[in-house]
Amino acid sequence: MLPAAKAPCVSRTSRAAGPALSLRENGPALLVPAAWGVAAGAVLGVVSAHALFVAHVVMSLLLVAFVVASWRDMATGVLRAWKLVILAGTPVTLAGVAGLLARDGTVPALAAAVPADALLAVAFYGWMLLPAPAFVYTGLRDPEVPRSTVHHAAAACSVAGAVVAALAASATGVVTGVALVGIGQTAGILAATALYSLPE
Repeated sequence: MLPAAKAPCVSRTSRAAGPALSLRENGPALLVPAAWGVAAGAVLGVVSAHALFVAHVVMSLLLVAFVVASWRDMATGVLRAWKLVILAGTPVTLAGVAGLLARDGTVPALAAAVPADALLAVAFYGWMLLPAPAFVYTGLRDPEVPRSTVHHAAAACSVAGAVVAALAASATGVVTGVALVGIGQTAGILAATALYSLPE
């Protein structure tokens, strides 16, 4: 759920090459809409709790793998801002894992000790809001006005979608908020991917 970005004012200490780099550059643009699609499906009851649990576990592993593989590339500038999003987002995603375990009673001690709904809310709203400051920062550092506008719009959609979902009185309303977040964040990540993919 993070973009990678590159511009004259975006710095990194080194750049890898090959298929691993291509996957790290383009993977987020695929994972973000997929993640919010799964979330919307779970709200509507189309995606099962077990599938949602698997998605959280897979996302947690991908986040750790991504930040380990990209640690040196994301040392400064905009990329460092997104590294911080990943670092903060990993425990947020794990809160979702714990919330799902607590909710279904798989781990009785966890179910007794942890408020499942609160943990799930941390994961849900955390990923809506965590990328917003990084989108703003990316937009401020991106010299191209059309692209920087997309970054700022992504931040606005993230916050607006979280508010819509929080105030919704029905599943349809929550999904509307999720859709707003998903569309905004996907557009922002596509813009950031295009920025990162510019030639040196």
